[in-house]
Amino acid sequence: MSSFAFLMELNPLIQSRRRNLFRDISLWVLLFSNLLVIYFAIKEHQNIITLMWIYWTQSVTIGIFNFVRILSLKEFSTKNFFINDFSVAPTRNIKIKTAFVFLFHYGLFHIMYLTFLMTKSANIDKNFILYSASLFFINHFFSFLYNRSRDAKKQNIGILMVYPYARIIPMHLMTFIAPIFGNIGIIFFVPLKTLADVAMHAVEHKLKDGEKQMSQI
Repeated sequence: MSSFAFLMELNPLIQSRRRNLFRDISLWVLLFSNLLVIYFAIKEHQNIITLMWIYWTQSVTIGIFNFVRILSLKEFSTKNFFINDFSVAPTRNIKIKTAFVFLFHYGLFHIMYLTFLMTKSANIDKNFILYSASLFFINHFFSFLYNRSRDAKKQNIGILMVYPYARIIPMHLMTFIAPIFGNIGIIFFVPLKTLADVAMHAVEHKLKDGEKQMSQI
């Protein structure tokens, strides 16, 4: 097949995935939640540490639901997934072990961030953090239910295990940026974090369908 013919066949797939993306209610709810928090953060002149607390709680929520997703898998692939340099079979014990390894590693990252935040929390709006954290929890709970049938399809457990870490990257960068630039770090942090949220949501819930369709080209 020529490169031109391949691109002609690939184009409908790309257009189809774009249409599916725009019809994803959970993605729009996620984007709306982020924009709502950003709006009130700017309106009420919240500082960067308050925002970091909000997104820390959101990241913890993401980890909890991902832990549940792994445990809820009925069938899954372990292709290119190794434990102690050995390939493993997709068994129930491997699923449980993977879920708790994820929980430990992901939790350890967030304990580190929590330690950092607690040293910088002299002037934060606790009520704003609570309301925003609740908004994100409701958002991710809705997304979990909305995408449950799609997520129940056979997935690679190794890929599923690492998805949430991409959302940590903006927060990780801000642990270095915020102390240097202060509240001006919001200019870098908020757009980057929102972009990571939307992009990873799209990848997380669409990649498997895309892989299946690509295999048919």
